[in-house]
Amino acid sequence: MKLLVTGGAGYIGSIVADQLCTAGHQVHVLDDLSTGFRENVPSAAAFHEGSVHHVADLLTRAAGFDGVLHFAASIEVAESVANPEKYWHNNIEGSLALLRAIRSAEVPRLIFSSTGSMYAGDGTTAFDETAVVRPKNPYAATKATVDQLIAGECGASATLGAASLRYFNASGAVLTADGVHLGERHDPESHLIPILLQAATGQRSEFTLFGTDYPTADGTCIRDYIHVADLAAAHLLALNAVTPGVHEIYNLGNGQGYSNRQVIDTVREVTGVDFPLRVAGRRPGDPATCIASSTKAHTHLDWKPQRPDLADIISDAWRFHQRL
Repeated sequence: MKLLVTGGAGYIGSIVADQLCTAGHQVHVLDDLSTGFRENVPSAAAFHEGSVHHVADLLTRAAGFDGVLHFAASIEVAESVANPEKYWHNNIEGSLALLRAIRSAEVPRLIFSSTGSMYAGDGTTAFDETAVVRPKNPYAATKATVDQLIAGECGASATLGAASLRYFNASGAVLTADGVHLGERHDPESHLIPILLQAATGQRSEFTLFGTDYPTADGTCIRDYIHVADLAAAHLLALNAVTPGVHEIYNLGNGQGYSNRQVIDTVREVTGVDFPLRVAGRRPGDPATCIASSTKAHTHLDWKPQRPDLADIISDAWRFHQRL
């Protein structure tokens, strides 16, 4: 298939683009490089530097694209709270521009990079796709809004089939066929495992643990971590499974949780570094437990994580961070 990957120079987008190239697809990457990296783009892919807001220049009926995988978005929660207009513009208006181009070009497949952070609940049970959606910040709200936009577009079209993949916590890194290590590097960094690895490399003087009095076994938050290679593989399966006129939602996670203490201990074990740790109070809005139920993806896509072990995920991420 001829496929367009928006945001394909970023962390997850570039790994999906690499898997698509390896599978024999004709891949085009569109990225404005505001947060992505040109060297992340697979050598087998055609690269187009530009904004998703102008995607109609590339995604035309004459171009003959068979599908789009949409990763182009701003993703920092704290920034979305401080600057929500940026998130409305990049995530919602950019996605609207893409949907208009998809309709005009009659593209039949769309896979959207969504998030599990939009769910609301007490964390006592794993979140499945029927869980209540109640975004707590503008970032999650934009993702939930785009999910609705895609559902409406599929409902209005006899040809477009789409899937929104709601991620939980992706981590790890991969070595591509080009010999390029693809891993997580954001500025600023807000995700737990890369922040811990920055503490291990000395880029941070200490790590701050927020909250040790949650109703969990060791008092710290529990989260679901999934290897980014497993996450990427689900996109290829979803691409082949879409049905014209139907919008599906799939939660992607390991289905098991690790506490912040467990993650800290595993990072120390993997890196061999006993970095300083400071304990602080809870952050507002952090639930005690957040775990995905991926039963629907297991059943409908025949997808199952191949690298669920936390030590494997962190070891791969550590190899990448040592090269930065």
